[in-house]
Amino acid sequence: MAFSSIFPDVGIDLGTANTLIHVKHRGVVVNEPSVASTNTKTGTVVAVGDDAKKMLGRTPAHISVTRPLVGGVISDFDMTQEMLRMFLKRARGSSLFGFRRAVVAIPDNLTEVERKSVEDAVLAAGSAKAYLIESPVAAALGAGLPIDSPTASLVVDIGGGTTDISVISLGGTVVSKTLRVAGDKLNDDIVKFAREEFKLAIGESSAEAAKILVGSAIPLDDSLETTLRGRDIATGLPREVSIRNTHVRAALNKSLRTIAEAIREVIESTPPELVGDMVHQGIVLCGGGAMLRGLDDLIAAETGVSAKVASEPLTCVIRGLGQIVDDMEGHAALLDNPLKPISITL
Repeated sequence: MAFSSIFPDVGIDLGTANTLIHVKHRGVVVNEPSVASTNTKTGTVVAVGDDAKKMLGRTPAHISVTRPLVGGVISDFDMTQEMLRMFLKRARGSSLFGFRRAVVAIPDNLTEVERKSVEDAVLAAGSAKAYLIESPVAAALGAGLPIDSPTASLVVDIGGGTTDISVISLGGTVVSKTLRVAGDKLNDDIVKFAREEFKLAIGESSAEAAKILVGSAIPLDDSLETTLRGRDIATGLPREVSIRNTHVRAALNKSLRTIAEAIREVIESTPPELVGDMVHQGIVLCGGGAMLRGLDDLIAAETGVSAKVASEPLTCVIRGLGQIVDDMEGHAALLDNPLKPISITL
């Protein structure tokens, strides 16, 4: 039996909203929410992933449900380590052995301390060695873009906690910008809108459902409508209201404009030769946030550059990691790049 089959390599997309794991030559074996629940009396982890997410807003006092990553950064190291350990155990299956090398996708703008915390968490969870790669590079690879050629690929990865905007050429990031405006912020916008407009207190899950069912970035030809259920702020009693796509669009407008403006700033900071490539190549959107209706049309209108949503945008990053993990030697150049790209600050 080959050494690589006993101690396989693994790719980890450690996202704010979801964690996906690709095991070499086996494909994606874990795709679950980055959520963990603990028993505060005993200090033990009760559940992770889907099982923990089902508990959100429904737990007794001694059960705490948390998201150990905020804005793409580890906020609770011990919880992240335990969550990763349980996910990797599921990925390992019946094997008694751990993983040889792990390739982990991270946001562009992490500090050295934050990068080290991700690496330490992966090593502590059961991998012998960890490599870090920027999420947009992995996403571009997963979307089938020519990242190794001397042409520009502009990738916008809209995840749960961060939106990563990167210009990629010759296997590296030339210019990048990371916003803490992404899927979670859009959900929060809907929660605030429901409170202010309908005097209704709703949870994050209800807001996310409304975003998916009727949300849009531009006016739609058809009128969409769904029901929001929550607690009446005035009476404290249950109540439900109908919410239309025009309401959700109004709620999301400011955050979407912020993302579009950030993309314009990245384009303005890109070398002229690469901007010319961009006009030909266009902007590629990936991540869960890219699935919002009409977002590609809004960004194209705001930037003057055509935009398209990648095929299966939710899994672009893990597909890219999968290509790296399945051929580590062939992608060695992507894993040995200690230099940071030009990062644009707000």
